[in-house]
Amino acid sequence: SREITVAAKSGMPDPAMNPRLRLAVNNAKAESMPKENIERAIKKASGGEVDAMEEIRYEGRGPGGVQVIVEVLTDNRNRAASGVRSAFAKNGGALGESGSVTFMWDRVGKIDYPAEAGTEDAVMEAAIEAGAQDVESDLVKPDIYEDAPGHTIWTAFEDLNEVAEAMSKVLGDPKSTAIVWKPQSEIDLEGDSVGVLFKLLDALDAEDDVQQVYSNENISDEDAAKYAG
Repeated sequence: SREITVAAKSGMPDPAMNPRLRLAVNNAKAESMPKENIERAIKKASGGEVDAMEEIRYEGRGPGGVQVIVEVLTDNRNRAASGVRSAFAKNGGALGESGSVTFMWDRVGKIDYPAEAGTEDAVMEAAIEAGAQDVESDLVKPDIYEDAPGHTIWTAFEDLNEVAEAMSKVLGDPKSTAIVWKPQSEIDLEGDSVGVLFKLLDALDAEDDVQQVYSNENISDEDAAKYAG
């Protein structure tokens, strides 16, 4: 609901006129957020409490040089910085300067559909027609570290809403849509370093102000299963 409020504050309070708000509302609906909660979050944008909210991005590295991007939404910059810095310091990481990591990542749109939305060919055809850049379909039952089976559609940053709306007319509403950071390459990680990285990511996720955490590790199924949880 915090993202909905900030999105409404950043532009028009009407999802039809505010792409960021439309994205936030669609994701909230996908997570079964009640309609009244969504409306309340939008109305809150006219209040003063959202004025102090600030979006901040932190960049750093974890064990093995794994790149980590942390997106924060906070009303207290000092609290957020302290929490993120502590998570890195206590879990084998190092916080870097702004831009030290993101130049090796791309800012793109991501649309996720469950496996039952359609066959690989059907989803690919819909994505091409909608103007997407790429499609990744993984319909195999996942192991402990992977996401559920499904289709991921990648778009240009500025095309996300247009592509998502076009695809929804063919495949129905997606499971989620988001603007994300996508790494240009991955870093192989194995052994105990995997466990240290997982602790770092868990510590960052546990911070109330943290909205999203991205990392570019490549881990074997065996190590993922061994160190998960």
